[in-house]
Amino acid sequence: MAKKPCVPPPLPIDGLNWRELLPLVGKSNGALARYDGMLQTLPNPSILLSPITVNEAVLSSKIEGTQATLDEVLQADAGMIPAEARRGDIEEIGNYRSAIHIAQEALADRPISLALIREIHQRLLQGVRGRDKEPGRFRTDQNWIGRYGDTMENARFVPPSPAILPQELEHWQAYVGRQDEDPILQTAVAHAQFEILHPFKDGNGRIGRMLIPLILYQRRALSSPMFYMSEYLEANREEYYDRLLAITDNDDWHGWLRFFLAGLISQAETNLRKVQAIRDLYEETKKHIAELTHSQFSMASVDAIFRQPTFSATAFAQRAGFKNRVTANAMLRQFEAGRIITKIREGSGRTPAVFAMPRLINLTEGREIFREGLR
Repeated sequence: MAKKPCVPPPLPIDGLNWRELLPLVGKSNGALARYDGMLQTLPNPSILLSPITVNEAVLSSKIEGTQATLDEVLQADAGMIPAEARRGDIEEIGNYRSAIHIAQEALADRPISLALIREIHQRLLQGVRGRDKEPGRFRTDQNWIGRYGDTMENARFVPPSPAILPQELEHWQAYVGRQDEDPILQTAVAHAQFEILHPFKDGNGRIGRMLIPLILYQRRALSSPMFYMSEYLEANREEYYDRLLAITDNDDWHGWLRFFLAGLISQAETNLRKVQAIRDLYEETKKHIAELTHSQFSMASVDAIFRQPTFSATAFAQRAGFKNRVTANAMLRQFEAGRIITKIREGSGRTPAVFAMPRLINLTEGREIFREGLR
């Protein structure tokens, strides 16, 4: 029998077994509050969390099939030419980062809306794979999800008909604007419903994952829209998809909510450990560089490195505010001798040297991927 477009469940969700969910809801709110408490102690979260934001873009894009690694993206940021096979992936990840930035900046002035979602979707697909899939426009055709070559008849999932999509998106927008639901449960439901609606021809998963911290921030469950779950969702990719599918196949909201809440608890604890470790490394590095250089540029130098942990000598001098390139290069030599950074590309002629901070990159990745510049 041919599959028909699904009919999305109405929002808000009725009939939830709160007795079953309440312990997980309490734990997830506690875990998120502890993470946010750490965020509020950071002197400059946009700098300290910059590498984590890059890693979120890498992992969320990886769920959709990209293969570029965090290290490769950071090297491309520093001006190193990526392998031909990775260039498209790195461009997609760059677009993801730009889209996150647009969304985070927008929330300072306006709430989450369909207009904002179209705006960030347009940026996400600009000039990359999917650029022919009407970036920034909700679909007017029927789509479906399955293996390559699947037809609608044997697709794994058939999203709602485009005939009802506009009204369902309006319902979704109204739901996201509600203030009377638990913020974490609301985020879990809104993310799932967005994926069920699948409103774009491409990029739905990435936009849906971007929305997680944005909704939490809008509901003031976060003081900054910097909480990323793609590490957990990528590690549990099959269950992630299965739990979403079970909502429309079996009306199993409880299975999805248990998965999401458990994932948020796990990710909050992981993110808390990472942010603590990065904060401690930042404080340690500030002290080390001040003692090593006794320079007026020491603080700006630390911020420059933490904002972009793989960098060219030219970019470092500009970001840290050096007017004299010779002085900047001398300081980099001090950092290298002090084992704060390591050189991964020699400078030659007009091509600047490139350096990296292995400890920061490894903390961001959550494992040792980089040791003294050796792969």
